[in-house]
Amino acid sequence: MREILGRRRRLLSRRNGGKPEMLGAALTFATAWQWPVLPGVAPDPQGRARCACPDPECTVPGAHPFDPGLLAATTDERMARWWWTNRPTAPIILATGGAAPCAVSLPAPAAARALTALDHMGMRLGPVIASPTRWALLVKPYSLEQLGELLYAKDFVPGSLRFHGEGGYVALPPSETGQGGIRWERAPLPGSAAPWVPDVEAVVDAVVEALTRTGVSAPEL
Repeated sequence: MREILGRRRRLLSRRNGGKPEMLGAALTFATAWQWPVLPGVAPDPQGRARCACPDPECTVPGAHPFDPGLLAATTDERMARWWWTNRPTAPIILATGGAAPCAVSLPAPAAARALTALDHMGMRLGPVIASPTRWALLVKPYSLEQLGELLYAKDFVPGSLRFHGEGGYVALPPSETGQGGIRWERAPLPGSAAPWVPDVEAVVDAVVEALTRTGVSAPEL
């Protein structure tokens, strides 16, 4: 069923000769789901592995905000429409935290094995975003204090886990970045309502247990 839904989402998100319809996706996130978004930098056309931003050592090429900055993220339909009408191929960046979902990400190979383990454990997950290098599990908004208490209570937390909370961001499908395409590994169910996402405690507990149980020592990436 997940594979069928995933294929359906990919087909629905591609029009005009197979090119991703970024404007439609951006409007869904901003207006239907009330997720604050803004355009990303996009990869350097002279070398897709590089970023078009001024930093030659950029570690997330094309997959971050630059101009406008992160604080410009909005759910306003007119602004989103203006941005992606003028920059139709710009990556879609979600500003995490506040009223928007946060995320927990880890390297792609470890994430794939962890999701398999979570399925066997019967863990209910929300949408999962996949890039060629990292996957991000969307979770409910959390505070720094809440995250700090959660991590402090753990005997071990893989250093490769990253937490995208207030002031953070993640690239959303169907963006194209310098690291490759962004896609749904676990797509939201079709419909206009914002997708359900789990609590961060449940996800961190399950991911750490899954990585420990499967013997996956996720690399520090």
